[in-house]
Amino acid sequence: MNMLKVGDKVPDFSAKDQDGNTINLSDYKGKKLVVFFYPKANTPGCTAEACNLRDNYKELQDQGYELLGVSADSEKKQSNFKNKYEFPFPLLADEDHTVINTFGVWGPKKFMGREYDGIHRTTFVVDGDGKVENVIEKVKTKDHAAQILS
Repeated sequence: MNMLKVGDKVPDFSAKDQDGNTINLSDYKGKKLVVFFYPKANTPGCTAEACNLRDNYKELQDQGYELLGVSADSEKKQSNFKNKYEFPFPLLADEDHTVINTFGVWGPKKFMGREYDGIHRTTFVVDGDGKVENVIEKVKTKDHAAQILS
């Protein structure tokens, strides 16, 4: 895993969101962008994390942040997840791992003694110039907005 670090410039990327629209990093030029990676839509931790960001979305926006959720789920799964919980931000369906690899969040994981490769739950705060301002690796799923705003 070669994860982006604070100060790194994020390479431009483009991926499809839950509705099949193309989203590019350049769409967010001049804005603060929170890119949060989660392992799988509609699982307890990912739901808690995304709902916490939804519930604090207005405050995040007031602070100038735009949000982008990313997982390797299909457009259909992302669409169901977004509609079920009424998320006001796009969810990227990164099935080919373009964005996941750009940020370097795919790698070996352990769960209940089993080792496998997967997405590391990580959040990146990117400034208006496309530079990484903050990396949150120990995401508190139920209190994630506070970690971003602090």
